[in-house]
Amino acid sequence: MCERYHVPPKNWVYVQLESKELLALLIKRLRGLNKVKLVDAGFKWTEPHSRRILVRLSVQKEVFLNTILQQEFLVEFVVEHMQCDSCKRDAANIDAWQAVVQARQKVSHKRSFMYLEQLILKQNAHEDALGIKELADGIDFYFLNKSHALKFLAFMGSVVPVRHSVSEHLISHDANNNSYRYKYSFSAEISPLCRDDLVVLPPKVSTHMGGAGPLMLVVRVSQNVTLLDIRTMRTVDLLSAYYWKNEFSSLLNSRRLTEFTVLDSEPTGEVIGKYVITDLTVCRSVDLGSNDTVYYVRSHLGAFLNAGDLCLGYDVSNSNFNDDTLTQYKKIELPDIVIVRKTYPKRNRTRKRKWKLRSLAVDRSEELVKPTRTGQGEVDEREIFLQELEQDAEFRQAVNLYKDGGAIKAAEDIMTDASGEEDEFPDIPITELLDDLQLDDAEDDSETVSDLPN
Repeated sequence: MCERYHVPPKNWVYVQLESKELLALLIKRLRGLNKVKLVDAGFKWTEPHSRRILVRLSVQKEVFLNTILQQEFLVEFVVEHMQCDSCKRDAANIDAWQAVVQARQKVSHKRSFMYLEQLILKQNAHEDALGIKELADGIDFYFLNKSHALKFLAFMGSVVPVRHSVSEHLISHDANNNSYRYKYSFSAEISPLCRDDLVVLPPKVSTHMGGAGPLMLVVRVSQNVTLLDIRTMRTVDLLSAYYWKNEFSSLLNSRRLTEFTVLDSEPTGEVIGKYVITDLTVCRSVDLGSNDTVYYVRSHLGAFLNAGDLCLGYDVSNSNFNDDTLTQYKKIELPDIVIVRKTYPKRNRTRKRKWKLRSLAVDRSEELVKPTRTGQGEVDEREIFLQELEQDAEFRQAVNLYKDGGAIKAAEDIMTDASGEEDEFPDIPITELLDDLQLDDAEDDSETVSDLPN
């Protein structure tokens, strides 16, 4: 028995025996209580298997002037066994889900899904999901009703640029009462533009955005895409609706980033928004000691980069492109390199963090369970995602970070042995961390995953 009680006409609620919720549900079923004043109510013990519920009520009513009569009586309720919608589906061996949202993105990494996962957890957007299944090219979310799937699609549209299409499949048809049962599949495609991608705007889009670009750097992805003009160091917003009408892909993605060493930094004194413009002298880190090739570039990271720092950027001069958008320009000048963000030595990246992230309870497909050669790449992508959270305070505002008690205690024990070099790595203030509360919902999550189709 699932311990759900029927609330006419179609609702079912889960309440425990002799609970306040059950008492409120039973009192609402009584007629005539609006003519008296209810003073007290409670349960009287009965055998759990007796299918009887006794409720003790105390009511008052003014019968004469300044005369109040109080009476206590028992109301007996008979429990009738029925099957809720979920139990009917289980008894008939029918799949519980009615709608599925298939989130996909045509990129070679999963950092966008890592960020989307944290947004879902913070907003609790998965509360109506029966189960979540992770595939090699995306994630599937299963829902009991079509309305729940539409609600989840609306949430995705508010946090990432997304477009969707719907298809329906007839499951059963009852000719007697002319009823149909469908399963709905929503295909949600997320924009392939990701944070730190280098893009070339098509001529039509560049003209629409006031002549910006055409070479742009993606600095933020939310409901819209924020682009940084490499030439003027100004940002523009690309609306999601306009992007899908004039779709284009990135020229270089974050997997093509190269590590550079800053040899000199000379600020120009110009500040545009939160960016400090500076002239950098850099060289590739792998070329140190082997050749004297240096690059002079203007960057928007003057507030973060100093001589001796490491940074990541695109080596445009040594890259091969196969992009149709470039052929639409008769003459376009590309810089030798484009600096994207600051980075830190590898020895600092393996340190124990004092915070951690939560994850969705997902059912991984067989393709992901099997060991593959790309396993190390997924670890590196997650490490890059964690570094972005540490370095960008604005980026982590939409993410819940939780204290890692074991790491904090270990850091306190070795604090006296810590070197000054470790302090150079950005650390999240403990005031931004939330206490990690262990909720007893693991069993429910495991049950919902088991209902998914293979």
